[in-house]
Amino acid sequence: MEIFTWDDKYLVNVKEVDTQHKKLVDLINRLNEAMYEGQGCEMVEVVLKELVEYTMTHFAFEENLLETNGYPDFKSHKEKHDDLTKQVVDLKAQFDGGRVMITLQVMKFLKEWLSTHILDIDKKYGKFLNDKGVV
Repeated sequence: MEIFTWDDKYLVNVKEVDTQHKKLVDLINRLNEAMYEGQGCEMVEVVLKELVEYTMTHFAFEENLLETNGYPDFKSHKEKHDDLTKQVVDLKAQFDGGRVMITLQVMKFLKEWLSTHILDIDKKYGKFLNDKGVV
């Protein structure tokens, strides 16, 4: 069951970043499917772990791209990544400790977290990078 439908409005027009964003959407949908279909804690744990790891990999890639190209709002962007990373790592730790279950509320949080980040934060650097020749 899909909770997050990819739409071209999420494109930042940097091919590798768009590919990574699509992968994050896919991971959120896989986690939702595992939860919705009652696939068990083990499967949910595997997908949640992959989501956390891929989020950190994506943020590191994006930060390197922005810093290398002299993005003027880099510091603020990185701070937002740090905040989001902490939230997702905390969610995983709570899940691992049995203090939280993956519920529809958690899935909505993840969807809103990613869609808001792309639309409000990442879209700002697309044109900047395109003007630098990054496509």
